[in-house]
Formats: sequence, C-alpha cells, structure tokens
Amino acid sequence: MTIGLLGFQTTIAAPVTLSGIGVHSGSPVSITFQPAEAGTGIIFSRSFADGSVAEYRAVSSNVGNTDLCTVLGTSLARSVATIEHVMAALYALGIDNLMVEVDGAEMPIMDGSSFPFIEAIEQAGVVNLGAKRRYIRVVKPIRIDSGSSWAEFRPYDGTRFEVEIDFESPLIGRQSWKGDLTAQVFRDELSRARTFGFMRDVERLWAAGFALGSSLENSVVISDDDTVVNVEGLRYTDEFVRHKTLDAVGDLAIAGAQFIGCYRSYRGGHKLNANALKALLSDRTAYEIVEAPVRSQRVRAREFVAVNAPEFASWVG
Repeated sequence: MTIGLLGFQTTIAAPVTLSGIGVHSGSPVSITFQPAEAGTGIIFSRSFADGSVAEYRAVSSNVGNTDLCTVLGTSLARSVATIEHVMAALYALGIDNLMVEVDGAEMPIMDGSSFPFIEAIEQAGVVNLGAKRRYIRVVKPIRIDSGSSWAEFRPYDGTRFEVEIDFESPLIGRQSWKGDLTAQVFRDELSRARTFGFMRDVERLWAAGFALGSSLENSVVISDDDTVVNVEGLRYTDEFVRHKTLDAVGDLAIAGAQFIGCYRSYRGGHKLNANALKALLSDRTAYEIVEAPVRSQRVRAREFVAVNAPEFASWVG
C-alpha cells in the first residue's frame, strides 16, 4: 500500500457560503463553512429566528434519524438533517475541524451530489494546523446483518470502500464500486454522483412530508417504465452505486475521526452504515487509536503507531 495518509489536522483557510433548498423541506437554506482550531472537530450550528442556536458535533452518539438521510439531534424541531453529502466532502478532503453554520433544518441539496461542497472547500483553501491527527484503525472484522443486507469493517492497510447494491429495477440491477479512498479518487469517481429515487415513491414521500424540494435539478428520477427521466441522463453509467458509496463515506465520517480499514456493504443505506459504525465503536477490541510516528505531512498507513489514549473518544458528543 503506497497511499499516504495525512499526519496533521486541518481546517479551511477562509469562510465560504453556499445557498440552496432543502431536499426534504423544500425551504431555502444557507450554510457557511467557518475555520476552526485543532481539536474542535466538525460542528453543525443551527440558528433560529428567536436568536437561539443548536449545536451538534458530527459524531456517532449525536446521530438521530437515519431513515432517508442522516440527522444530527433527536428533537425534530432543533435537528440538522441531510448532512451526509457535506460530511463526505469534508472526509474526502481531509477536513478535521470546521464550524458549519446553517439557518435551516437541513443542508442545501445543491445538485444532489457532493461536488458543490468540494468546490467550496477548494475555493476556501485548506490549512495545516500542526497538531497530529489520530485515526481509528480497524484491527479485527466487525459485521452486522439486517435481513438480506449486511455491512462490515475489516483490517486494511489504507482506507477502502467496497459497496454493492441490488435493486429489482432493471435499470439499476446489481452494481458495485470498490476503491481506495483518496481526495482525488473521491473527486473524480464519486463526488458528482447524485441522489436518486423512483417516480412511484413520490406521492408517498410527499404525503409523509419528505422530498418536497426534490426535482430533476437535484435528483436522478427513475420512471415507472425504468428509464431515467432527466434529459441529460446519467453522469456515470453506474451512478447509483457511486452515490451509495458517497453516502457511505459521509455516514462513516460521523466516526469523529478518519479510519484505517476497509468498509464493505451489500444493499446498504444510512441506517445500516450508522449501525455498522456503532457496532465498531462499541467493541474496544476491534480498533486502536493511532497517529503518525514522526512529524511528517503524509505517512503510509502501516507506519502509524498505536497511542495510549484511553481518553480519546471523539465520537462521543
């Protein structure tokens, strides 16, 4: 394995703001990425009209609902939803510390992918904070099953995703994506894959108060005769599994630290990803906390060393 992992924590160099609508609420929303100091982690800060603020650290213990998206907070009135596309971009670009200020109930869906967030972070620039980054290194397999779906973490000398989906729709069928995750791989192969849904589910979702902001501008829509409604077609021939992999990256970014290992899933989704992560973090014999042994910018995964850090639990809110 020759891919180097970043040895130091980072943040962005300058604030940057994006605006759009929430895919479920359909309401306008703006977010601002603000630089943060080493050790801060990723914090979502939702402001309200009365001047109050709800803050959530993006960690596993703060995850609430995972039915259709990943939500921070258990109170519907004060939660922050649909964070997975933002978190995937932050994870892939190696952003450890950031304040995400939001004036609505969910992240803007933008074009349905992570690419607008990648562009925003690259526009802001990334700075090295000089403090060592710690990783969660998987040391033994952990697997969960849910009906015909399953997910597992396995030891691996790097960070790897192997995601497979299987839909009854002949347009999608069985697709898989496998690869070692780097910023360039994510940008080129995953970041532009959009969220998708079936026309037959629209009325049910609307009735339940979901997908009110979904449109052909931010979603791939599959018709009742299993064709893509969007006139521009697909961005990748297997865009569906690439988006599921993008979601998995974002969902696992809720670990509170980057991980060294391989994540595999079959017929997964937000709930399965969240439960697999909780299974890993709840078994202290399944992972160890490691950091770079020397003060170098990039270090190969096998060179990271375990540290005596019983107090380290960045996934705890």
